[in-house]
Amino acid sequence: MANDAVADNALRLAPAKPAEGDDPVRAVLAAYTQDLVTAVDDTLTAFLTAEVDQLTEIDAAMGGFAATARDCVLSGGKRVRPTFAYWGWRGAAGNDDSLPPVLPALAALELLHTFALVHDDVMDASATRRGRPTAHVALAAQHAAAGHRGDSGRFGEAVAVLVGDMCMVWADRLMSHATVPADRLLDVRRCYDQMRVETVAGQYLDVLGESDAANWSVDRALRVARYKTASYTVQRPLLFGAYLAGVTADDPLVSAYTRYGLAVGEAFQLRDDLLGVYGDPATTGKPAGDDLRTGKPTTLLMLARQLAAPAQRRLLERAGTEADDQTTAGLAEIVLDTGAVDRIEQMITDRVTDALAALDAASMDETARTALTGLAATATRRQA
Repeated sequence: MANDAVADNALRLAPAKPAEGDDPVRAVLAAYTQDLVTAVDDTLTAFLTAEVDQLTEIDAAMGGFAATARDCVLSGGKRVRPTFAYWGWRGAAGNDDSLPPVLPALAALELLHTFALVHDDVMDASATRRGRPTAHVALAAQHAAAGHRGDSGRFGEAVAVLVGDMCMVWADRLMSHATVPADRLLDVRRCYDQMRVETVAGQYLDVLGESDAANWSVDRALRVARYKTASYTVQRPLLFGAYLAGVTADDPLVSAYTRYGLAVGEAFQLRDDLLGVYGDPATTGKPAGDDLRTGKPTTLLMLARQLAAPAQRRLLERAGTEADDQTTAGLAEIVLDTGAVDRIEQMITDRVTDALAALDAASMDETARTALTGLAATATRRQA
C-alpha cells in the first residue's frame, strides 16, 4: 500500500540522533511516535473499510454493526501496544529491515486491545471510555431511540460482546496480512496466543476479585496487574515485535524484554490504579473515583487496607457499597492518609528502575534502547 511506503520512509528518515543540546530520549520519541501512529491508523482504516464494505454488501444491518466495531477501534487511543511492538521489532532488526511487511501485525494488536476494552466495559458496567459513551451504552441508546422491542440495556451488552468478538477475529485476519517467513510467523503466533490466554485469564481474576474483595490481597492484585495488563500492554508486544524480527526464544534479548516488559507493564497498571481514584475525568475520559465507587480490589485499595488503622479500615470496607460522590471523595482521602499512594509511587519508581537496568544490559539497536527508555517514563507518568 502507498501509505505503508510513506510511513516506512518517514520512520527510516526520522533522526536517530538528536541535535546538540536536545534531550536524546525526547528527541527520538518525538521523531518517531507520530509517524508510527499514523502508519498504524492508516493500516487499520484501510483494513476496516474493506471489512465494513464486505458486510454491508450482505446486509445493511450487518454493515452497521461492523461500522460500530470499526468506530470503537478508530475512536482514539494512544496505540501503546503497537508502539511497544514496533520498538521490540526495531530493537532486534535495527534500521535495515522494512516496516510494511510487519505493519499489519503491529496494527492487529490494536484490534486485540479493542476486544479487551469493549468486553471490560461490559463487565465493569462502565459508562464512558475516552470521554465518550462506552459501546454497550451507545448501542443501548440506539436501541431505545429506534423503539425496538426488548430491554435496551440487555441489547447493548449483547451487541457489545459481539463487537469485541469481531475485533478479535479481525485481529487474526489482519495479522495474516504480514509478509514474514512462515517459520518466523509461527513463533509470532505462539507469542500472540500466549498473550491472549494471559489476558483472558487475568481478566477472570479481575472479575473474581470484585466478587471476593474481602478476601483479596496485595499479591493477588499484583497478579491481576501482571496478567491482565502487563502481559498484553508491554511484555508480550515487545516479544511479539522481537519474534517478527526473527529473534529466537533462547536469544538474550528475549530475557531483557521479558524483564523490562513485566516491570513497565506492572508500573503502567499501578499508575492506572492511581488515575482510577485521583485522575481528572477531562483527561482520563472516565469518572473520578470509579474504582472506589465499585470497590475494585486494586493494588492501591488492597495496600491502603493493609496500611490502614482499624478505624480507617472499617471506613474503607464501604468501598463498593455506598456509591455517592461525597462518600467516594472521603474514601479517596482515607487512602491518601494511609500512605498507600506514596507506596504505590515508590513501587512504580522501583519497577521503572528495574526496567532500565534490563535495557542497559541488553545488546540491541541503540535508537530502540533510547525509545524504550523514554516509553518507560511516559507510560508510567501519564495522566490518562
